[in-house]
Amino acid sequence: MPPVEERSPRAESPALLRLVALRALKRTCPQCGEGGIFLRYARLRPACTACGLVFRREQGAQTGSMYLTAAVTQVFAVTLIFLSWWMLDWSVATYVAVTLPIVALFCAWFLPLSQSLWVGVDYLTDAANGEDWVQPRS
Repeated sequence: MPPVEERSPRAESPALLRLVALRALKRTCPQCGEGGIFLRYARLRPACTACGLVFRREQGAQTGSMYLTAAVTQVFAVTLIFLSWWMLDWSVATYVAVTLPIVALFCAWFLPLSQSLWVGVDYLTDAANGEDWVQPRS
């Protein structure tokens, strides 16, 4: 009996989208899922240590991650301010003193996740465009 070949999901399949999203949440390589994508906090490796996938192929490749972080943090801030204003009876100074550090901590927590998600978006875009170097592995 011949060995069963592992099939890779097609570039436009929902299975690939789920696979890359899961790998982004785990902060691993979108292609192989084995190598970690960070050297340290919010500092991307140049390439995957397992499969060699280059994470930043061009200048400005992570600009989308910056916008994602800003947008999600702003939604979080507005939600936090609205809920605290609605539920609590504090002075404006107290609202600022309490919510500002919470929003800053959320932003710091979300930044690496945003970068990881953006590496996945970049990879899926290249897969959908039929780039020959994209080799999804399951």
